[in-house]
Amino acid sequence: MPAAPPRPRPAGAVRTSSAVPRRPSGYRRTPLGGPYRKRLVLGRILLVIALGLAMVKLVVVQTVQAGDLTAASARQATTPIPLPAARGAILDRDGNTLAFSIDSRQLVTSPRTIARTHGADAPRYVAEMTTVVAAATGGDPVEIGEQLSSDKRYVKLGKPVEPAVADRVREQFPEIAEERREERAYPAGTTGASVIGAAAWGIDDKKVIGREGLESTEDNTLAGSDGLRVVDTAEGSNAVIPGSTRFERAAVQGSDIQLTLDSDAQYTVQRLLEEKVAETGAKPNSSVVVLDARTAQVLAMANGQSYDPANFTKATDAQRSNPAVQNPFEPGSVNKVVTMAAALEFGVAEPDDVLSVPGSIKVADRTVNDAWNHGTEQYTLTGVLAKSSNVGTLMTAQKVGEERWLEMLGRFGVGTRTGVELPSESRGSVPPRETWSGSTFGNLPIGQGLSMTTLQMAGIYQAVANDGVRIPPRIIQATIGPDDVRAPAPAPEGVRVVSPETAAALRTMLTAVTQDAQGQRGTGYLAAVPGYEVAGKTGTAQQVDPDCACYTSASHTITFAGMLPADQPRYVIAIMLDAPAAGTSAAPLFHDIASYLAQRDGLPVSTEPPPVQTLVAP
Repeated sequence: MPAAPPRPRPAGAVRTSSAVPRRPSGYRRTPLGGPYRKRLVLGRILLVIALGLAMVKLVVVQTVQAGDLTAASARQATTPIPLPAARGAILDRDGNTLAFSIDSRQLVTSPRTIARTHGADAPRYVAEMTTVVAAATGGDPVEIGEQLSSDKRYVKLGKPVEPAVADRVREQFPEIAEERREERAYPAGTTGASVIGAAAWGIDDKKVIGREGLESTEDNTLAGSDGLRVVDTAEGSNAVIPGSTRFERAAVQGSDIQLTLDSDAQYTVQRLLEEKVAETGAKPNSSVVVLDARTAQVLAMANGQSYDPANFTKATDAQRSNPAVQNPFEPGSVNKVVTMAAALEFGVAEPDDVLSVPGSIKVADRTVNDAWNHGTEQYTLTGVLAKSSNVGTLMTAQKVGEERWLEMLGRFGVGTRTGVELPSESRGSVPPRETWSGSTFGNLPIGQGLSMTTLQMAGIYQAVANDGVRIPPRIIQATIGPDDVRAPAPAPEGVRVVSPETAAALRTMLTAVTQDAQGQRGTGYLAAVPGYEVAGKTGTAQQVDPDCACYTSASHTITFAGMLPADQPRYVIAIMLDAPAAGTSAAPLFHDIASYLAQRDGLPVSTEPPPVQTLVAP
């Protein structure tokens, strides 16, 4: 059968082929589980992990770290500027300045920056800068030159200078910057330094702090409270953007402190004591205290050596100390006034009572002698005190009794701190009653075996001068705030020690110590001041030899305590000379100090000679 003819194509039709197209020669199909598919899957997994970590980090930044990051950003944009408080001054009782602060500037620079900026010309520039800075600061040119030639980022150049001087130096050398400093000045120099103390920059180099004396104990009052200002600063610098203050707390200036010290009296007493120490070879621990007889305010407190507070770091520990309140000593016979006060107050004796006093007395296993050899003498009780008889004093103390005597010692404040506003005050020492041996009462009434400071010794005699009322001594009179409001220091409460009658009788007995009548001379006659009645008591105490822990006759503490005028006391003066040459008396020093005070203050002179008291009965 013949083949069918081809079917005609419609006009415009495209010819197609039903055959499968062939792949190009060399083409190979990759299997479905090949390495390319694995790589694709791994890439997708890593991408998912990275996106997950990014999401976690975003959440942490926006929540957990949000506060810290905000604060860090603020710190980069703002700068806190401290506003230092001016330190208060220290004044004497009349308002004379004893310590005050001076505004100054510390010159600083970066030697590394200077070398980088000036290159080969740096040595010439540094030499010129050294000359100018050394002249302005008073510093050592060699030291300053070495600093400027170093590779340090920061150095201080010489001592602080006045702001105007700093401005002149900085105008000439732009690389030099300045830091504010508050320098402490002491116009009285060494006068009263052991009381006033010293203040200087702290180890953090940010603020002046008290280092010694009242500058230290009253640091909070003097220092005030620093302020703070927070401002915006330009990026990359400390330049303050005007009007950008975010926060400001004003500084509160420190308060002034007015002392009870009389700077004129302090200067004179200190000079007289230093001369006496040099003359007698006494140790620098020697000291003098002058009190107002009625208020117990400290008018002068001097020690045998002093120091310049402006250079206190060069002073020794001994020079910076204040022995008048820190170093207790055995007072010797000045303590006999306690026995006499007890005898009068408890009614066991009267000033005119006559005692038959032998040259020695037995107390338990000890024999106590008088300082001079004598047989049995007839001394009045006044004579026992004026002649400073150890035997007569112990005879009287035995009449008083141990318990009542110890009570009187406590009333006078022996063994307790006075509470004066000075650092490291000693309480002295009194052996506890339960530790007494049979011979203890043979030592204490004559001023051995117990100790006190010069300030405590002055306090005993202040009670006698003040009609029997002991006022704890004070050295701060008032504080004066930044608003100039004066706040007087609280007056301490008085302690009744003896009756006014007993105190008056004691003052009369003490005048016999300084009298110089034929056959009726007291041990302290060299303390007498013509035209005035002087009441006081001498003292000599053996010191302890540290090698044998026993008393030695080679070294003594010499004391004198008394008041002027005796009938209406104005001043109480207590003196301690530490181990002066043999034969030294403190009475002449009392005379010099009392004469100065009487003349300076114009105390009325008596034209009548003081009455002569009977010391040795006929």
